[in-house]
Amino acid sequence: MLVYSVRRLLLAIPVLLGISVITFILMNVVPGDPVLNMLGKRADPVVVEKVRAQLGLNDPLYVQFFRFVANAARGDLGESYRFRQPVTRLILTSFPVTVKVSISAMLVAIAIGLTVGIVSAVKQYSVIDHGSMILALSGISAPIFWVALVAQYVFGLRLGILPISGYATWKEMVLPALVLGSRFAASIARLTRSSLLEVIRQDYVRTARAKGLAERVVIFKHALKNALIPVITVVGLQIGGLLTGSILTETIFGIPGLGRLAVTALNNRDFPLLQGTVLFTAFVYIMSNLAVDLSYAYVDPRIRLR
Repeated sequence: MLVYSVRRLLLAIPVLLGISVITFILMNVVPGDPVLNMLGKRADPVVVEKVRAQLGLNDPLYVQFFRFVANAARGDLGESYRFRQPVTRLILTSFPVTVKVSISAMLVAIAIGLTVGIVSAVKQYSVIDHGSMILALSGISAPIFWVALVAQYVFGLRLGILPISGYATWKEMVLPALVLGSRFAASIARLTRSSLLEVIRQDYVRTARAKGLAERVVIFKHALKNALIPVITVVGLQIGGLLTGSILTETIFGIPGLGRLAVTALNNRDFPLLQGTVLFTAFVYIMSNLAVDLSYAYVDPRIRLR
């Protein structure tokens, strides 16, 4: 198990290096001068050139890249041009907020997705089943920013029952959790339905019904446990997606998380902050997927031997 874990961790290094290269190239082809963003377009050219030299922006691109990689390997992601603070500190301040939003969204997704999936499977081909699957398909297809704007208009402006921004109180967390969790709830509902329909046709489920057990006992005690195995797998893989997919949600609802920090860095051409945010997000995504893979290897020892 230890060898398998170390091997997977080593495989993550070239992935992070590749992401760093792509991010670095994209940042340097995007129009805009970070120094002019800091000092303003009417800044003295002498001062602009002096600041560029201090930030190392006059060095060749390969020198700038390898300097970033060497510092990142030591845990130093540089200093933000805009906030004049270490990037690592800014990321570690924003990351707990993103985790809070992501966990709330995941709880919403699991609660709604499992309920809808079970009801649809039990009431197959009924009006409830068709209506639920249409809603699930809409949830997967609808862009998150559109869902967020509609939710703000309906629940915040028209009905006035929920705040349209912020994250300090539980009320302010409801709309972001619903919006971000709706897409994942739709996926969980569709997978739960198909998996449960497959399980309830098994012989052991027919045997349970033939013994005269109540339908509730057959579904929740005998069928659902086996039907949830693929659902748990998908939920595990979606944790990384939730952490990295909250950019639009945080921006629209004014939540000071990792996503909004990345957008702020992009708007201000804050190269160290943007590159650090992207690299940290990729690291979190890789680690979450690695945790899922390790759980597979723990459950099924054959995976470790491949």
